[in-house]
Amino acid sequence: MAKEIERKFLVTGAYKAFANKHTYIHQGYLSKDPSRTVRVRSRGGKGYITIKGLGNKTGISRFEWEKEITVEEAEDLLQFCLPGVIEKIRYEIPYEGHIFEVDEFFSENAGLVIAEIELSDEDEVFEKPSWLGDEVTGIEKYYNSSLSANPYTNWDR
Repeated sequence: MAKEIERKFLVTGAYKAFANKHTYIHQGYLSKDPSRTVRVRSRGGKGYITIKGLGNKTGISRFEWEKEITVEEAEDLLQFCLPGVIEKIRYEIPYEGHIFEVDEFFSENAGLVIAEIELSDEDEVFEKPSWLGDEVTGIEKYYNSSLSANPYTNWDR
């Protein structure tokens, strides 16, 4: 069984100059049930369908299964997704032996920037770049599936 181990952080400083790659992502959800979220994504000329399970107590680990599909299939499936499409640019930033994926959101989530780091173990130690802010791992409102239903621009801040 595939397992995703990641931590999420708000981004509070300049990061784009450190990116070695960036990609536009368009995604929607066929199911937002926390025990079986089903996501469809178009990214960099490819399509993906992903199933994610319920996270553990820390929110760091959860089941994840992903299958590459054609971009045409992804675009077709996006037409059947629940309301609330996510649009973002993902920047890949290498730092001290890890890759941070920084998502800059657009449309109804404009103004939100979140960094994720995938780890091989929940207790893995990693260096934090200066532009990393507060950790939001396990806080549901920062999940993309939650952002599609309750966008960042609607939050009381």
